[in-house]
Amino acid sequence: MRVIVSENYQELSKKAAEIMAEQLKQKPTSVLGLATGSTPIGMYKELISMYQAGNIDFSKISTFNLDEYVGLTADHDQSYSYFMWDNLFSHVDIKKEQTNIPSGMFSDAKVECTRYEKAMKEAGGIDIQILGIGHNGHIGFNEPDQAFTLSTHVVELAPETIEANARFFNNKSEVPKQAVTMGIGGIMKARHVLLIVNDKSKAEAVRHLFTGTVDPQVPVSILQLHPNLTLLVDRATADLLPLQTESRKAVLQG
Repeated sequence: MRVIVSENYQELSKKAAEIMAEQLKQKPTSVLGLATGSTPIGMYKELISMYQAGNIDFSKISTFNLDEYVGLTADHDQSYSYFMWDNLFSHVDIKKEQTNIPSGMFSDAKVECTRYEKAMKEAGGIDIQILGIGHNGHIGFNEPDQAFTLSTHVVELAPETIEANARFFNNKSEVPKQAVTMGIGGIMKARHVLLIVNDKSKAEAVRHLFTGTVDPQVPVSILQLHPNLTLLVDRATADLLPLQTESRKAVLQG
């Protein structure tokens, strides 16, 4: 695991964008695994600025998003499809047919999940996967459970997840109770995982990356086993994590 500590959200967002930009420069046909929520918005803004400055190109990439709410159409202003077009896709030269987001509107969940898995496989797998983390340790919408679900699936959202996402809706009753999410297997197959954390209230969940114990009740703990994990974290959260002082200095100087 590589840990990078940033002093504030702006610095964190810039560093995340730099890592993504380097991926695009090294492999212009990269397959990107993308995330939604408030954490990556700053990174997307930085990427847009880089694109507008002529420093990066999105025309040859493919993208796969982690998840989507069940029951929301793609044009609903709280759907993750809408989020991605509003916060990134509409501002860069990405081809619409190269963007992939699970559909929240389906007649057969198994068919939709199988379709998404097949599309990821046919694209050659994800080169770099952006992740956030929930207070309960969920990644994507893989909620705490008795076992890990490996493939794309429909999940019942945990009460704390619904509560956390209620701020985006008029009231909690409007928050969908289910979502389609990439499974743990899909996340772990990504060649590089970039976990971004900018909220010290999530430090307890992040600590499970350092315990040596993998527990499906804390889904993020599985990332201890990923061979190429980068944790990009703000200073306030980092100060609550069991990081060695020497390692932290090396990260900051690097």
